[in-house]
Amino acid sequence: MSLPDADPDDTPPEHWRYARHLEALAATPGETAEAEVVATVLRDPDRVMAESAVVTHLDRRAAGLLADDGFTAWARAMSGVLAGRAFPERRLREWSLLKAVTRGEPWSAAELTGASDWCQRTAVRLLGSYEALELLAADARTRRVRNAAAERLRRRPVVPRPE
Repeated sequence: MSLPDADPDDTPPEHWRYARHLEALAATPGETAEAEVVATVLRDPDRVMAESAVVTHLDRRAAGLLADDGFTAWARAMSGVLAGRAFPERRLREWSLLKAVTRGEPWSAAELTGASDWCQRTAVRLLGSYEALELLAADARTRRVRNAAAERLRRRPVVPRPE
């Protein structure tokens, strides 16, 4: 993937490259090609902008794959190219945690309570696990997340008890 050096409409170059990176990532078919484009984006000289574009892409893809059987293969492909990039690596680990909770796979309370504020907010918004929501209502890092988790629990449907 090659990008021109300047944008004709005077948009700051890092903004233009960010948008182009997101377009290229979104248009990539298959995990192998996607991993190659992620690696290319991460070679951009503006490390912060490049990692931001990759994390935005990870968020979009992971949200769509959260309940999909393809998540594990995709995450494995992504982890290979994210090595040494702390922020994108952490985001991928947190999406893997959210996937584990979503699919009823093993996860630990320590993982969820030790996760970033972003992960905990996302968990409250996306997860249907009462166990996870109860944990976050009691022990989330911020009052905002604790309150949101408690509200989700209050809104859950009441299941009648068998008589």
